[in-house]
Amino acid sequence: MADTPKFSPILGLPIADEPVSVSVPAPEAEDDAARPELSVIIPARNEELNLEACLASLLAQDDDFFKLGKDWELIVIDDASTDRTRAIANSLQREGMTVIEAPPLELRATQRAFTGKTQACWVGAQQAHGRWLLFTDADTIHEPGDLVRALHEAKKHSVALLSYSPQQIVTGLAQRALMPLVFSELVSVYPPKEVNDPGKKLAAANGQFLLVARKAYFAAGGHRAVGLSVLEDVDLAWNIKRNGARNGGRYIRLRYAPDALSTRMYRTLGEMMEGWEKNLALLFPHALMLAAWRTLDIALLLLPVLIFILPFMVWWKDVILWLLWLRNLIRFYSRVRRSNFGWLDCLLSVFALPLFIYLLVRSWMNHKLFHQIAWKGREYRTGR
Repeated sequence: MADTPKFSPILGLPIADEPVSVSVPAPEAEDDAARPELSVIIPARNEELNLEACLASLLAQDDDFFKLGKDWELIVIDDASTDRTRAIANSLQREGMTVIEAPPLELRATQRAFTGKTQACWVGAQQAHGRWLLFTDADTIHEPGDLVRALHEAKKHSVALLSYSPQQIVTGLAQRALMPLVFSELVSVYPPKEVNDPGKKLAAANGQFLLVARKAYFAAGGHRAVGLSVLEDVDLAWNIKRNGARNGGRYIRLRYAPDALSTRMYRTLGEMMEGWEKNLALLFPHALMLAAWRTLDIALLLLPVLIFILPFMVWWKDVILWLLWLRNLIRFYSRVRRSNFGWLDCLLSVFALPLFIYLLVRSWMNHKLFHQIAWKGREYRTGR
């Protein structure tokens, strides 16, 4: 019998050479056959601008063939929102839908076991009855029928976890220019082909759509096992993948899925900067090196300036500079077009290089020097 591949920790998640079981028993001993097929779990904190559209797109999937309250259930966890999030959820409540208030979050760093999101997800999982659990963000819009299709895809590919990267809705010049840069780098660092390969140690997932088999979720410890992580989706995917052999040879699958859902991650420049300052140094372990490479991109893209500064250069030197510039321009846009953004957004991305470099450095400083990040009105200590 072939040996099970040994994986190394990803993004600093501490584990031994051999996978250590962090199994958490399911909250009840209900007969599996009597369970609904799916539990959709939405953690929500101050999402009054997004939640109604998200819930409407999900509730619209309630039909005779996939009946809410029978075949699936919907659980919204209000994470101490200070806006109308809870009221909006209550106003749309119907049979098969539950609205829960998350318990107060422990804010003392020495005793904290969760971030706000991981606690909300864990509370929702404890209340869920489905054979499959779908964790999805409140800023997502789901296409008709995407729940049934996702279940079918997960079973077809025999995976324990299926994650979709949604189509990104961007507005404003800064978002349209920066987001393609970030997502093109994500595709480079986390190529889906390697993520989906059981023999590769790389793991990744997108918390905006994370469908996981119930038994595999609790066997890996669920969100409790990654409670302190601010990159809980990737760390949870790692736990699921390293337990793949114990899950009957079922691992993980990640893909870009504009056919399934879309999302508007950020509404303001401030939100976008805070979000990427929180995540970039974790998503890209060599953030400073990446910032240096993107700085070199700027220098190479500015090569034509030398032609005007040094007008008396020999003509063949001018040709060499233009060829170097053209080669770098083609390489740059070949990389950015992998982001799955529109051609105009990709074209604008070159102007966001200075902002991307700043955010990489700032994120590295937050995690490595200050050991503190902020998100949605809360501050978290980070040891990574």
